[in-house]
Amino acid sequence: MVVRFFAGVSRCKTLALFQCNSFASACRSRTTSTSRQATTTGLGLITRINASPLKSVSVEQKRLYTVVKGSLSSLAPKVRSFIEEKAEICQPDNVYICDGSDAENQQMIDTLLENGMIQSLPKYDNCWLALTDPKDVARVEKQTFIVTEDKKRTTPTTTNGAEGKLAIWKSPEDFKMEFDERFPGCMKGRTMYVVPFSMGPVGSPLSKIGVELTDSAYVVASMRIMTRMGANVLKTLGDSEFVKALHSVGQPLPLSHPESLVNNWPCNSEKIMVAHIPDKNEIASFGSGYGGNSLLGKKCFALRLGSILAQREGWLAEHMLILGITNPQGVKKYIAAAFPSACGKTNLAMMTPSLPGYKIECVGDDIAWMRFDSEGQLRAINPEAGFFGVAPGTSMATNPIAMKLIQSNTVFTNVAKTSDGGVYWKGIDDDAVSPGATITSWKRQENWQPGDKTNPAAHANARFCAPAAQCPIMDPAWEDSAGVPIDAILFGGRRPNGVPLVYESFNWQHGVFVGAAMRSEATAAAEHGGGNKKMIMHDPFAMRPFFGYNFGDYIKHWLSFGERKDVKVPKVFHVNWFRTNNQGDFLWPGFGDNVRVLEWILERVGDKDVARESPIGLIPKPGSLNVEGLGDIDMKELFSVSPEFLRDECNEIEKYFKEQVNEDLPPEMWQELLNLQARTESM
Repeated sequence: MVVRFFAGVSRCKTLALFQCNSFASACRSRTTSTSRQATTTGLGLITRINASPLKSVSVEQKRLYTVVKGSLSSLAPKVRSFIEEKAEICQPDNVYICDGSDAENQQMIDTLLENGMIQSLPKYDNCWLALTDPKDVARVEKQTFIVTEDKKRTTPTTTNGAEGKLAIWKSPEDFKMEFDERFPGCMKGRTMYVVPFSMGPVGSPLSKIGVELTDSAYVVASMRIMTRMGANVLKTLGDSEFVKALHSVGQPLPLSHPESLVNNWPCNSEKIMVAHIPDKNEIASFGSGYGGNSLLGKKCFALRLGSILAQREGWLAEHMLILGITNPQGVKKYIAAAFPSACGKTNLAMMTPSLPGYKIECVGDDIAWMRFDSEGQLRAINPEAGFFGVAPGTSMATNPIAMKLIQSNTVFTNVAKTSDGGVYWKGIDDDAVSPGATITSWKRQENWQPGDKTNPAAHANARFCAPAAQCPIMDPAWEDSAGVPIDAILFGGRRPNGVPLVYESFNWQHGVFVGAAMRSEATAAAEHGGGNKKMIMHDPFAMRPFFGYNFGDYIKHWLSFGERKDVKVPKVFHVNWFRTNNQGDFLWPGFGDNVRVLEWILERVGDKDVARESPIGLIPKPGSLNVEGLGDIDMKELFSVSPEFLRDECNEIEKYFKEQVNEDLPPEMWQELLNLQARTESM
């Protein structure tokens, strides 16, 4: 039974008809029952005459939308109210309530194929390639903001006129203006998909539920991979509170400028906006179809709003992988690790260990929600259900688990395609291209040749989106509603100079300082990354683009756990796989050999005497790091820390703290900086 509703009020003298998209038309063609209220075409507007004696007659218009799947009347009041409110604003032609079924997913794929937004990859099983508009390829941090009444809640007050780098604040009044410039009528001619999703196992006390409204079938197909999505989520939710997420590509139909459509990828790059309204638990994203901007359960919910919820409720929402590691004696520990995007989180989470007898199992590769249990043990869940990994650099040599994972049920974005239906990117295995096959780049350059540095085959931030459940080494407890116990926390980034391979913090407070002082080379995951100039950026806790509230308060929140007597905080470490020599070659082999570093970390978790003090922290004693079989490794250079480097580092940290955090920086962090400066001067 198809039910039609009215949305969006306007006043005019005439009727108008609006073109529907191909999916909407297909739905109508399958429908045998129609509303008697509709116009004969089944499209557009319906009128009501308002008249009173001695007054002029006006025609009030309300757009008509059709619920083509599901039933609004069957929904809980809060969910239905959210849908109706946003439909009135966005004015879609259709509303489609997703149930997460296989048949529905196939319908999304068919829609994307019909609209030319994806291509099949017949070399693999149920895999697809999407090519975006080149203007829509990464997070747009300058257009991503937090809306609160008080700016201080969102971001520290900078000094010396410095531009704030730790979240962008917008007032409710300014946000309303920007919202009203974008969203009214933005879904005309399109279908509004209702996507109920759970971040974390459905029903887990550590999980949270959201509902995303989107006009992108690409988002629906991707959210089905990245979250637990469907009818069971609505059943679990009932009429409880949930995170309300609204997304539009910002291109109502018919297109005003059809010639501007690139790769059949609708977006509105001039008006991209990603807003978070924590007081209402709402997200509003406009103009971008790219993952981080449109899959609103990911960074928007799980980190930005998630970090706010975590502060309120006494837990942690972090940009961290989670892995389980079992040693040859059968002892298993879990580690959470925070690295900036494109700095090896996925590779570490899916590592194939080079040391015999070790086993790595993956819980998650990107986001961790962590809470102390009643026994004082920190426990973590992966709130996601899929992997949204960076493709370039992934190969059987660097990450064989990921390469096996993406052979089926995967959506690739902005990678190159081979003529035999495969994928290609920089760093992939040589046999990825079959003999005689040709390569078409992500910008549709045919017969692309390896070695073309001017026009890369794949975008530097090209992605694969694949279900976690099909990963060959998923941990048996990855969906345990209680979470897994965390024994160590790692911070790390790309530091070609000065920073040792691994060091341990002196204590929890020092560990918080290590996270707060993190710096790393910029990567292609953000709009300013991926250039030729490798800029070292401050990226505290690997959360710089994802803080949902004042960074000073965020640090205080972390410090508060060290003050509690009822919890046991994990040991904290820093790792750096990316140190180079004077020729620019990596000093450490990385990848599977990183298990050697984890082995040392586990020994320290067990309080083994294998560390010695250095100005920067506790580093391995000579001979305590297993490098057997690695050949000529310059251990002296790997762990050297010069006073000149540390002085520069202290100066950069001090400048950053003063400019960006200012009076909001907890005094404990100033004390840790003074301690580091004193240790440096005593070298």
